[in-house]
Amino acid sequence: MATAYTFKYILIGDSGVGKSCLLLQFTDKRFEGVHDITIGVEFGARIITIENQEVKLQIWDTAGQESFRSITRSYYRGAVGALLVFDVTRRDTFDHVTTWLEDARTNCNTPITVMLVGNKCDLENRRQVSRDEAQAFAASKGLVYLETSAKTSANVDEAFIKTAQTVYTRVRNGEIDAGLVSGKPTTGANRQGAGAKTAGAAAAPGKKPAGGCPCSN
Repeated sequence: MATAYTFKYILIGDSGVGKSCLLLQFTDKRFEGVHDITIGVEFGARIITIENQEVKLQIWDTAGQESFRSITRSYYRGAVGALLVFDVTRRDTFDHVTTWLEDARTNCNTPITVMLVGNKCDLENRRQVSRDEAQAFAASKGLVYLETSAKTSANVDEAFIKTAQTVYTRVRNGEIDAGLVSGKPTTGANRQGAGAKTAGAAAAPGKKPAGGCPCSN
């Protein structure tokens, strides 16, 4: 059965905040404590149901390092949903959220629904950013705020699905052209892939750095 819509998502935020672990938890229902650092972009997909309609989420996990910013910006085009992720145990990742939000709104060529996500909420004893502070920031920017844990899976599905429900409503209301989310094959950065993988066309040459990115420590 063909899906009714295909929503392109992007995961954005600093390196090490757990974007790849959120993607893996959402698509594969598993957690890896140490995940390879994303080079360029990685891709994953999952089909969900909204109002009895099957919707495919195409999710592009972007590298957080400044050196890859020019690569990842090209993947903003056509995105209708974004999870802007920071690490609640690292204040610097929260301080950079404004820059990431401006980047998304500047480079997206379609109306985009952004959810602010505070990841690693399971590490409460190491928290540096309070819920109240993050919620206040989100409200000031017109965003929804949700805290997640890729390790325990807390609110991971909710983050992706609630964003998709908002996008779906915007499509039905005519705010987003239904043709943009029809799922028809496209070229370039919107090209569909299969399974969770590194997008080779956008990845920098060479191997991923050894050691990887800690998602829970």
